[in-house]
This record gives sequence, C-alpha cells and structure tokens, in this order.
Amino acid sequence: MSYADTLFINMCRDIIENGTSTEGERVRPKWEDGTYAYTIKRFGVVNRYDLAKEFPALTLRRTALKSCMDEILWIYQKKSNNIQDLNSSIWDEWADETGSIGKAYGYQIGVKSQYKEGMMDQMDRVLYDLRNNPYSRRIMTNTYVFADLSEMHLYPCAYGVTYNVTKKSGEEKLTLNMVLNQRSQDVLAANNWNVCQYAILLMMVAQCCGMLPGELVHVIADAHIYDRHVEIVKELIERPAYEAPRVSLNPKITDFYAFTTGDLLVEDYVTGPQVKNIPIAV
Repeated sequence: MSYADTLFINMCRDIIENGTSTEGERVRPKWEDGTYAYTIKRFGVVNRYDLAKEFPALTLRRTALKSCMDEILWIYQKKSNNIQDLNSSIWDEWADETGSIGKAYGYQIGVKSQYKEGMMDQMDRVLYDLRNNPYSRRIMTNTYVFADLSEMHLYPCAYGVTYNVTKKSGEEKLTLNMVLNQRSQDVLAANNWNVCQYAILLMMVAQCCGMLPGELVHVIADAHIYDRHVEIVKELIERPAYEAPRVSLNPKITDFYAFTTGDLLVEDYVTGPQVKNIPIAV
C-alpha cells in the first residue's frame, strides 16, 4: 500500500480509539437537518510525507488530483476569492450571490505589501526569496488575517505554509520542503485532499525554482471524524490498498503562473471505489 494509506489508516484508528468526543458540548457545525454535528477528535496530529519517495495519494479511494490542483491554482496562482474562477462546486455553500467567499484564501495571498525590493504579494514574495535567498527561514504565506476574519465567509482551515530549503548530500539541486499548518480538519472529507493539494503546490514551486520536492509536514491542531462519518471511516480503512500512483508535472513549465491542470501527469493510479454522498457539516 502507499505510505499515505498507512498514515491515514493509523491516524483514523487513533482518533476512533483514543480521541475525545464533543457530544453534548456547544459546537458550531450542524447537519443539513439542523442537528448538531459532533466529532471524535485528536489534538496535534503531525504527518510527514516524503515526495522524493512517492506521491502521497490515498488508494483506499480515489482523490481527484486535478481538482485538488485546480483549487490550489485558484488560491495561489489566480489569487481569487470568487467561485466563478474555480472549476468545482466545493465552495458553493460559502459563496454570496456574486460568487465571492469574502476576504479569504486567494484574496489574502494577492494582497501586496511594500518590501525593500518593491511591492509584492505573498506568493510573489515566496518565489522571489526562494530564487534569491533560499536559505531564509522567513519564507511563508498566511491566510489567517485577524483584521479580515469578519469579512470571510469561512475562516481558513489550512492557513499557513512555511517553505524550507535543504541540500542533500550528493545532490546538485537544492531540496524544497514545506510545513502546512491547519487549525481544523474533517478527516474523511478533506484529509487526503489537503495533503495532495499541498504536495502539488510544493512540486510546482520546486520546479519553477529549479529545486527538488522534498518533505511535506502536515500539522493539524484539531483532527476530527464527525459522528455520522465514523462507520464510513471504519469501512474505508479496512479496504485493500495499492501502490502509490506516479505523479509528475510537465517538465517544460518553469513559470509558476503558467501551470494548468493539464500539466499534472498521473499514471498507474489504482484505487478502491469512491465513497459517495458523504454528509458535510456546515
């Protein structure tokens, strides 16, 4: 099985067997029928994925990798907060009549600030530093901007990315690593989606900066399984698993802003059946 399968299975078992329940507590999320959505949760889950070894896609069920990339492009390349720029319906629940999700995600990435090198937004600053000062310990993006929270239709879940460069012995190229910080995660609906998204982002940034993709470290403050997801998760983690797919990018693309989902190459992705009609708490 893929290493992502192993981590996912172990994480889910740990949450179910050792997690704490929010049942009966004051919680915000509700199901579509108005019932409060309780969870079993674990605090401070940390998973590490080495992209030099394999791409971290689940095989227990299929993760829509091109859709993952599309959302990443929406946030970090298009720097958009409007669902009309997104080729899926995952944000429809939080969009207003104009398609906006407020001052969230891509909006924050696109805000420009004055640096001594000139005006740059968050993503442009990352690319500038990786090319000009790769060993800086200050290369990061952040979408959790307190001053704008009241104007966001949903507070960011995966909010902070830190880039860190290392040089492996015997390698001519530098290795680019990433820490993804997430305040909250619906493990069934979003875990591998987020992992694959940021693995693809890491690959894109590494390629356009002439580096090799290295480790993705995923830090989740509140990793939870919703009450109506528990039986689905139990069935999912008992399924047979397969080898990780081979995932790469079109090697001709060296401009971060030139990538499209057509540049994501996925081979030998064998999976179990999709889990359909997952109830989503809002």
